[in-house]
Amino acid sequence: MDGMTGLDPRRYPVRPDLAADSLRGRVTAARFAEPVPHRCRRGRTSLHAAPDAGAMKTSELLYGESFAVYDRCRRWAWGQCGTDGYVGYVRLHALRAAEPSPTPTHRVAVPWTWLTDAPALKHPPRDALGFGTLLAVAGTVNGYAALADGGWVFAGHLRPADQVDTDPVAVAERFVGVPYLWGGRSSHGVDCSGLVQMVLAACGVAAPRDSDMMAAELGTLVSQTGQDVALRRGDIVFFPGHVALMADAETVIHATAFTQSVCKEPLAAVAERADPSRGRGVTAVRRLG
Repeated sequence: MDGMTGLDPRRYPVRPDLAADSLRGRVTAARFAEPVPHRCRRGRTSLHAAPDAGAMKTSELLYGESFAVYDRCRRWAWGQCGTDGYVGYVRLHALRAAEPSPTPTHRVAVPWTWLTDAPALKHPPRDALGFGTLLAVAGTVNGYAALADGGWVFAGHLRPADQVDTDPVAVAERFVGVPYLWGGRSSHGVDCSGLVQMVLAACGVAAPRDSDMMAAELGTLVSQTGQDVALRRGDIVFFPGHVALMADAETVIHATAFTQSVCKEPLAAVAERADPSRGRGVTAVRRLG
């Protein structure tokens, strides 16, 4: 939490010099600003803690996601992601002013697919769109989906947006071996909470961005130690600064810096090596449904 405002700056657009106009009366700032709607125009782009390419990457925006801009700083925009409410700095060239956005009709159902400028196999790709990216399809030609905002995607890589998965573990298992990436939330690279957020979204469940937020908000708390409950597939298990999914009663699937990848491991092994400075073991188990 911000010591001056009591609000979490990861989730509220507030700085000492500037805050969202919606926070007027709740915080003190030198000035307030209305949001200017934008959307991400890249397959994915980094969200940073400061307007500097060398600053810590905190999250990502994915293609088509809305981003409310409150400030511009040279070639950077400061604002808030419409999907999960995360606040940070994004390169301006990765955004475009948001005309009325078409309603998504489909989502990418494979690890990633190519975005091209023509419905042709040999046409060079413009970008890569990761799993779960929401798209508005206007029609199909030659087996390619024409996107309402321009570009083409192979239609066989899409599924209707309202067709959701029912088993988040089965979804996560498709990404075993994907590289670990701090701040990543796509199939190109993902961190622990990014993986959980991504697979839950595929199952129609909106999740906050970070593991501490998930530990406070997702599902129902069924245990604080993991020792007093019969763990089952799909349970969300938390450690100090980490989150994983139970693949079965004894095994987790997670994105971990230990292997630098998405992998399966025994729950006991993960609990044992939890950051000693922050405590060991399971700190919470939450269950959906």
